[in-house]
Formats: sequence, structure tokens, C-alpha cells
Amino acid sequence: MFALVDCNNFYASCERVFKPQLNGKPIVVLSNNDGCVVARSNEAKSLGIKMAVPFFEVKELVQKNNVNVFSSNYELYGDMSNRVMSMLATFSPEIEVYSIDEAFMRFDGFEEYFDLHSYGVTITQKVKQSTKIPISIGFAPTKALAKVANKIAKKFPDRTQSCFVIDTDEKRNKALKWTEIGDVWGIGRQHTKRLKAIGVNTAYDFIQLSDAWVRKNMSVVGLRLKHDLVGISFIDFEDVKPKQNIACTRSFEKMYDKLEDISERVSTFSAILGEKLRKQNSHCNLISVFVTSNYFREDLAQHRAFITVKTDFPTSSTLEINRIAQRVLKSIYKPNISYKKAGVILSGITPADTFQLKFFGGENPKHIDLMKAIDLTNKKTGGLIKFGGNDLKRRHKMRQEKLSKCYTTNWYELLEVD
Repeated sequence: MFALVDCNNFYASCERVFKPQLNGKPIVVLSNNDGCVVARSNEAKSLGIKMAVPFFEVKELVQKNNVNVFSSNYELYGDMSNRVMSMLATFSPEIEVYSIDEAFMRFDGFEEYFDLHSYGVTITQKVKQSTKIPISIGFAPTKALAKVANKIAKKFPDRTQSCFVIDTDEKRNKALKWTEIGDVWGIGRQHTKRLKAIGVNTAYDFIQLSDAWVRKNMSVVGLRLKHDLVGISFIDFEDVKPKQNIACTRSFEKMYDKLEDISERVSTFSAILGEKLRKQNSHCNLISVFVTSNYFREDLAQHRAFITVKTDFPTSSTLEINRIAQRVLKSIYKPNISYKKAGVILSGITPADTFQLKFFGGENPKHIDLMKAIDLTNKKTGGLIKFGGNDLKRRHKMRQEKLSKCYTTNWYELLEVD
């Protein structure tokens, strides 16, 4: 048996952990630079606030209904997620963290010795007691059905005690008839339109289609999904693989038209990416840089450029990455353009301990020791060391006007009790 555990309204729940007075009150959490709504409490959903809507469009509604607004506090959310996942790992030997607020778990053979519903209720209670984060859990023979079961547990918490088990054909068919086709895990907007056009409105309708039709129109991935919904497990736990590319992209807090301002941003991105590469013990072989102007400002001249170059040798040195990124930036930058966003992407990722040596040239061995020393110092000091390309007098930060404290990761922002 599989189980899918999902944290309820996770970002909003994290804020409530340290501000219990917000329980029962509407909450929305905003994206980077406080641009769009990325999370809502049930109370906010009932007011008609939609996911991904630009904040300025609902600002009047938010003020009218006294909705509590928070900037995304990813440091807090990440730490709370780690706490939840660590707690879940004590209940099953096999767990696959699917996202910051979701995890698949495996309970093969548990049904012979445990009542899964009772066991699931125990899990929800223990996680809530330990972390104050409410969760829902769905059990089923396959991952796709576990998703369906979880949705039922979340939709009817009082009736299910936030836990639902699909363990019979009758329960499976009833759950699939209840599930709209657009809500099925793995079926996107385009497939939803195509399926509705031929009268497929629910997950149950979907499993009535022939294998040949599904394979032809939705590829082998769609066929595996269909079999999973029927109750035949075709979607297993995924192997954890190193990332094939790493990106750091940001919208600027204001438009920049000077090369030195954009250069500072690219230098900062290079430092972030170099550190990430070294953390996973990898090298990159390709470096991409892009810049884009503000396409919402039709009154201004527009420009967008993206260039990828190959490194002379595999590297994880921030100095080398930034040197190449700056060279690329100079080649694509145009004066008199107001740029709003830039980014650096590293690809061609390879293990740091296996790469082809060169007779002439290669990674400067001094860089390797230097990067190790910098990473170690920054880990101890919270990022005290900066590179010369970074403007030490000016700190570029995302607009986070409603940012809560990092209660669990910063000694100076611990919760105070009177």
C-alpha cells in the first residue's frame, strides 16, 4: 500500500504555528517580490481569492475582509517541511519527499497487522502534536489512487478524520466517479480539454477508455496513469538523481539600464550557483546567461537575449563561472534598454570526481582549496564572505514587505514568550 501525506494549506499553516491567533482567519501568502498569491487558507479561498492572481487585483478585497497577508518566508517553510518529513520517516521505512509539503510513503504488508485508517489517524495526530502542522493522508494500492484518497481526506476532514483508505473496488470506483478529470494527478490542461471533448469528465470515465486510445493520444505515461487508477501499480518510487541543470533567476526590484548594475546581479547569481554545485559535488560544462526587459512597459524599447557557452573544462569554481557569465553578459547587453530580469543557468552537470583531464589548462587547483575555505566559512558565519563582483554597500533583496520572522532558523528571531 502507498500513502500520500499532504500538509494542509502549508504556507498558511506555517504562519499560524507561531501566530495561533490567526487560526480561523483568512491568510494569503505572496510570491517573490510580493507579486502573486501562491498560498491561501480555506477562509481566503471562500472569499473568492484565486491561486496565482496578481496581488494588486485582490488588494481591495483583502483590505475589505481583513485578510492577513505574508511574504513568502522560504527559510521558515523549508525548516518546517524538514520537521514534518523527519516525523513521517518514523512511521515507514520507505518515504519519497515529493514536494515541500507532500510525501509518498510505502506500507507494504502493514494492512495484515494494522488497521490503516487508525494508523493514518495516529500519524496525523502525532505530526500535529509535534509540529502543529495539520496534514491529510490517503492510502491506496497505487500512487495515483493515493492522490485521490488524499484529496477525499482533505475535502471531508470531519467525516474521514483527515485519513481515507481505498482498499476495495467499491471504494475505488466511488472515489474515481467523484474525482473530476482535471483533478487527476498527471493530467494537465490540454489533456483535460481533449478528454472532456470526448465526454470524459471524471477519473472513472478515463479508465473506461481503451488502452490503445490512451497510448496513442497520451503516450505511455498516460497509459501507466490509467493502469495506476485501475489499481495496478505502474508508478513506483523515483530514484533520486543529481540535477541536470541549476538556475538562479531574479526579477529586479526596479529596472536597470546600466551594465554595472546587471553585472553585480550576475555575479551574485554565479556565487549562489557555484555553492550549489559544490554542495552536490558536481561540475558544470555549460553556462547560460539571459537578460530581459519589462515587456509590460510597451512604451519602452524591448530586448531579450539568451546565450549558452561551453566551458573550457568542467568547473565548480565561482570565480570561473562568474568570469564566463560576465563575458556572456557583455556580449548580449544593449545600452539604453531598461532591463527587469536576468539569470544564470548551469547545465551539462557531471560528477566532480570523474571528468576528462586536459594536457593544457584546466581547473586552477588553488580555486579548489579557496572554494572549500569560503564554503566552510560561510556555513559557519551565515554567508559573511562575498566576492569582489558583489556590491557590498548595496544589498539587493526581493520585495518582502510582509515577511514574518525566521522563528526556527535565526537565533535573533526566536519566538518570545512573555
